[in-house]
Amino acid sequence: MKIEVKTLAAKDAGAIDLDDAVFGIEEVRSDLLQRVVKWQLAARQQGTHKTLGRSEINRTKKRFGRQKGGGTARHGARSAPQFVGGGKAHGPRVRSHAHELPKKVRALGLRHALSAKLGSKSLIIIDDAALDAPQTKALRASFQGLGISNALVISGTEVNENFAKAARNLPCIDVLPAQGLNVYDVLRRDTLVLTKAAVEQIHARLSAKEA
Repeated sequence: MKIEVKTLAAKDAGAIDLDDAVFGIEEVRSDLLQRVVKWQLAARQQGTHKTLGRSEINRTKKRFGRQKGGGTARHGARSAPQFVGGGKAHGPRVRSHAHELPKKVRALGLRHALSAKLGSKSLIIIDDAALDAPQTKALRASFQGLGISNALVISGTEVNENFAKAARNLPCIDVLPAQGLNVYDVLRRDTLVLTKAAVEQIHARLSAKEA
């Protein structure tokens, strides 16, 4: 399919062909997107939560009270979980929350995310994401002309330094290189903005012959 290409000044810059296998999936599977997002967020989770178990509590391990006749249970340590100040039973431990997800599922999830943006008319193609000077005011005006207020901008192999500096002062605007494209960041922003160079790299990465 063909889609119009715009400049940062909101002028026409021709058109570009999009691969239907990457951008044209009609039935977007929300369950597949959920799996990929869950995999991404699990890998980001630090897993540094920790509580002390009974073996790590510095309290007396000596039996207190009488063995029999005291009217209560026979306890051998104050560090037991049932006592105030005792260890936590089955508490969290330092661990990695990351889990495996097949590469084909990850690639398919990215295709569905891209297709969802195109299907909802939330995809904009621009010829290039570059500025002569890092001026946030100028970039804000350009985004207003394109109707962009909450977006993820995907550049080519490298992000233009002036563009990145200008964009980082704008709320709800993220800028990533093409290799950083991921499902979570695509879905968390209202609009997806791709450069022509980014589209070429996405096709090379997600084309049917590479799946």
